[in-house]
Amino acid sequence: MLAYLREVTPTKKAPERDRYSAKHLYRHFTGRPLAQIGAEAVREYIASRKRNGASPGTLNKEIGFASSCWTWGLRELELPIENPWRSRRQKEPSGRDRWLTPDELDSLLHAARSAPGHADAYLPEFISLCVNAGLRPGEALGLEWERVNLGRGFIQFDAGETKGGKAALVPINAGAREALLSRARFRSEWCPGSPWVFCRRDGSQIASIKKSFASCVKRAGLHDVHPHDCRRTCGSLLIQAGEDIARVSAILRHSSVDVTARVYAHLRPSDLAASASALDRLLVGTSR
Repeated sequence: MLAYLREVTPTKKAPERDRYSAKHLYRHFTGRPLAQIGAEAVREYIASRKRNGASPGTLNKEIGFASSCWTWGLRELELPIENPWRSRRQKEPSGRDRWLTPDELDSLLHAARSAPGHADAYLPEFISLCVNAGLRPGEALGLEWERVNLGRGFIQFDAGETKGGKAALVPINAGAREALLSRARFRSEWCPGSPWVFCRRDGSQIASIKKSFASCVKRAGLHDVHPHDCRRTCGSLLIQAGEDIARVSAILRHSSVDVTARVYAHLRPSDLAASASALDRLLVGTSR
């Protein structure tokens, strides 16, 4: 597993996900010979994680990571083992639909700005950038300054740097610009040579914000809010503002408008009502 983390994980778009999964697997399986980690041990692990509150989605990420490690070990290290993680995926509920209302977003930003100390001082800019530019958490944390063009007003992603694997230009609005300028001032003061937009005072990259974000959500008095919900808030508010779904799809860099419609179309009740009322005009004078 350590060899996989060294050789394969760094090539992934969200390497922190593998490391997070590995921590849970390590706590449970460390010290056991591989030959003893069979189907029964895997079922025991899944049951243990469920008792501790792990969601099906989280479990599936851990199962998928472990399965990839075992398969890689079989192929690359020629380990004499079977893969007990195959076909262990858990049934997940329908897609998550959590987004922040403007009032909730204000509360979250206020809580982020009032965080004690300076350790989490990047949170307001992280939240604002993800909401205003529709960035995924991994995209924001992995963002380098060479990708940011404040003069022309866009963030550039090359092919292979996004989930869809396509090159993209993300527009920078006023909110996103303010967040980026704040990070630029931080960089200028503490770590002028750091390539990372989200970095610590020593210039090192901030790899994960899960704990600090969860603490911020708690301080804001909110519940069931995840980092990715900031991106979902971007799409939700745009759709509710009446923006064309194709344009929203382009901003969010979905693989197709169908994906955007599947996630956000239910937030357009006024549009649907307007379409349905067209029948009133067409059927004037009929017996209906």
